[in-house]
This record gives sequence, structure tokens and C-alpha cells, in this order.
Amino acid sequence: MEKKDLRIVFMGTPEFAVETLKALVENNYQVVAVVTQPDRPVGRHQTEVQPSEVKKFALEHNLPVLQPEKMKDPAFVDQLKSFKANLQVVVAFRMLPEVVWDMPQYGTFNVHAALLPQYRGAAPINWAVINGEKQTGVTTFFLDKDIDTGRIIMQKPFDIPDTANAEYVYDGLMHLGAEVCLGTLEKIIATDGHPESIPQEELEGKFKRLYDAPKLSKAVCEIDWSRPCRRVYDFIRGLSPYPGAWTSLLGPNGKTIDLKIFKTTKTEKNIGMRAGTIVVYKGVLYITTGDFMLQIDELQLSGRERMKAREFLNGNKNIESYIIK
Repeated sequence: MEKKDLRIVFMGTPEFAVETLKALVENNYQVVAVVTQPDRPVGRHQTEVQPSEVKKFALEHNLPVLQPEKMKDPAFVDQLKSFKANLQVVVAFRMLPEVVWDMPQYGTFNVHAALLPQYRGAAPINWAVINGEKQTGVTTFFLDKDIDTGRIIMQKPFDIPDTANAEYVYDGLMHLGAEVCLGTLEKIIATDGHPESIPQEELEGKFKRLYDAPKLSKAVCEIDWSRPCRRVYDFIRGLSPYPGAWTSLLGPNGKTIDLKIFKTTKTEKNIGMRAGTIVVYKGVLYITTGDFMLQIDELQLSGRERMKAREFLNGNKNIESYIIK
């Protein structure tokens, strides 16, 4: 097979997917159509309709765009067939029905931001950092009937520094994902559409434990201060800057304030106070955990801008009188 023989439909929605689509275009792959989510209302009053980042890029490069509400819609399926793609590439998109992923001659492969079978699910980047992983990576795999379980085509690792947050890993995997996608396409071309692939079951023995990566909700993002300092530190950086780890403080007057915490520093200071106690010492803000105090460096009051902890203390002199709810 030659490169010109590949007719690719690309599926994706957020900024993370744009980097891979850009790589396909810049490397002269024949992208015959792009599938992305419908335009969504944004803003406080939901009056402005916003296209996805993938749609913006596709329109800028004169690529046909499909935006189905339902992936099983017969009209959409017929329209998709009309592009006569022999391969589909998926990055950060919704779950596909079999009628869609099984349509092309050479199948459909997904670019996943983890080293499968580890971290199957919607938020692999966040959960890898939350769990204190030293390494994650990118996997390409053929889609099948279950979520993130198909045969693996290619993997590349990515190191996670101890101070890195989810944004750092997101940026790194966004670029690595484009690289791995191009490598996967080269394998597909070299093997006439039948690259070597490995069942995920063969890799499960490499891991002491397999973690899932479920979608993040507000409830999941609440900080549990009773956990060890190391675990709270990883939890906060794993949710920074988005969606943000949060906690609620109750003041002496019954007033509650919500805080998002974005950056912290681990300590080995233990002052023997219960977990969730707010401490200010020499102009530095700390909150106690299950073992040591955690230094709070950057945070955000509800409805305010993100700020340094020192700025926060300047406007909240009585913060030690608050307790964690």
C-alpha cells in the first residue's frame, strides 16, 4: 500500500485532538472528512454557541465536517459511508457504535493518553498523576466492542516529574500522541493495512494493579485531608489546572467559602493537629493532612481569579478561625 491509498476519517473534539489532526494534514495524509461534536452553548447565559477546537481547525483547512448528535443515526451513517474511507483515526472522542468503528476496510484505531491496559476511561491523564505514577504514555489500538480494550498497535512512554501537574502531562501527551499516530500509520501502510497488534491481556501481567480512569465529577474532586500528605499533593496536581481540586471552609460566623487549590509543596512537618486544620506560620499557609502539613502555594476563591497564597492571606487575616467542612 502507498500513502496516497489511505482515505482517512478523523474523529475528535478538544484541543488535545487538534495536534494529531494537524500532524496528518502537515504530513500530507488524505483526510477526507472530520467528525466532531455538535456546536455547544457556552458562557454564563448559554447564549453563545461555540464550535469544537477540531471543527475550527478543520474549517480552516477546508476539510468536510460532520457533527452528528447520535452516532447511530442512519443519515449520519450513510453520510459517513459516502466518504469511502478505508481507515478511521479517533482522538479524544465519544464511544463509537460497531456500525461506525467496523465500517472502514482497515478498521478504526484510537490514540489513547495512557499505557493500556492501564488507565482505561475518560480521564487517563488526571488519574495517572493523582495516583502518583512516574510514567504514563500513549497507546494506539484498534477499537472493538468494549471501552479501550482493543488490540494494541503501538506504545510510547512519557515520564512524569514529581512536580508536574496534569497540564504538563496533557501538553506532553498531546504532542506524543501525534507522533505515535504517524508511526502507527506508517505501520499500517507498510503491512498493507494489517499491522502487528497485541491483545491487551498479554500486557496485564506487567502491572501490580490495573487502574481505571473514570470521568471526573465535582464530588470526585473534593480533597480528603485525612489522607497522607503525599497522596493529597498528588491529588491536587492531578487536577490542576482543570477541573481543580477543591475544599470548603466554614467560618466562625457560619459563612462558607469554597477554595480551589492548584499548587502545593510537600513538607515533613507534623504539629500533631487533626487533619484539615488551617495553619499560618511566618506568612505561609498550610493545611494539615493525615501525617504532615501541606504548604498551599496557589489557590482560587469561588468567583475570583487564581492567586498566590500570600495574596490570599493578605485579604483573609482570620483564615485560621475557619475549619474544613
